[in-house]
Amino acid sequence: MAAMTTNQIRQDRLVRAWLGLVAALITIMVLVGGATRLTESGLSIVEWKPVTGVLPPLNQEQWTTAFEGYRTIPQYRQLNAGMSLDEFKTIFWWEWSHRLLGRATGVAYLLPFLWFLWRGVLATEVRRRLWLIFGLGALQGAVGWWMVASGLSQRVEVSQYRLATHLLLALVIFASIVWTLRRIAVRTPSDASPRLRLSAISLLALTFVQIYLGALVAGLRAGKIYNTWPDIDGAFIPSAARLFFETPWWRNLFENTLTVQFEHRMVAYALLIVAALHVVEVVRARAGRSTVNGALWLLGAVILQATLGILTLLNQVPIDLALAHQATAIAVLTLAVLQAERLVHRVEPAPRGIVRPVTQGS
Repeated sequence: MAAMTTNQIRQDRLVRAWLGLVAALITIMVLVGGATRLTESGLSIVEWKPVTGVLPPLNQEQWTTAFEGYRTIPQYRQLNAGMSLDEFKTIFWWEWSHRLLGRATGVAYLLPFLWFLWRGVLATEVRRRLWLIFGLGALQGAVGWWMVASGLSQRVEVSQYRLATHLLLALVIFASIVWTLRRIAVRTPSDASPRLRLSAISLLALTFVQIYLGALVAGLRAGKIYNTWPDIDGAFIPSAARLFFETPWWRNLFENTLTVQFEHRMVAYALLIVAALHVVEVVRARAGRSTVNGALWLLGAVILQATLGILTLLNQVPIDLALAHQATAIAVLTLAVLQAERLVHRVEPAPRGIVRPVTQGS
């Protein structure tokens, strides 16, 4: 029995290390994706070759062919006419790196997952979660090309709707992995009140809404205009005529640069207020130390994120501040996931952990 217990502990650690690695790769991939967007590099590769696309151009002829493909799309003709081959290589490497990271993340997820399945060590609930995450990852590859395709024929950039969907799905996958990592940790269940649970879940939901709106701002290049704070377009709350001049009215929520940036600001304020109230709630409820610390860390991250957002806006979206803003958004999401899972966890974990017992002969 002692040998079996030791083997289970080893398997637990392997699974956690694997999921932690995948989460780290997703973080890097999202940040490289952000740099790809900020450098206007996302349309530099006009074909989707899931397998052969791993290799970049290896000689002058292949580079010329890749460049000729880019020269056929509207972005080149309208924004980058006259670009040299060396300039094209710069944007090509950003997009190629982003796609390579996506493939590497998929391999880093799939191969260990298949090994754990072959060994038969994963518990049933964990297997279900991991299969779902795998399905979302496969969907993400298709969504990425769907996004790129929107900018190849009639636009000079990708659709902000598709960009936001691509980013949101990536971070749903990331959050699912972080949630799973938290769920498989052996710990004492929470006895938090329904009000505290609702507060934590609301914070997580608001974080996802804010990430989606941030992606819309990025897709519309809305951060490069209305570069004042706290006023926007001359007032703290712009006129309704300016916020809702498009018809039907709901299109303004997604396509009007003023309205989208205003939404992003207002949700940021709401997120800050809810995070502060959550701290007050957990302190009043005399929650455990980990819950209080989790709430404080989350509030601190939200304050930092808001500060970086303001600085990014005032400076018209320099790449260093913009990427710091995006990285902090991932930190806020991570802390929100951990806090929500910490407070909703109510069932005592099974004594055998995340893996099934492995016999001596297996």
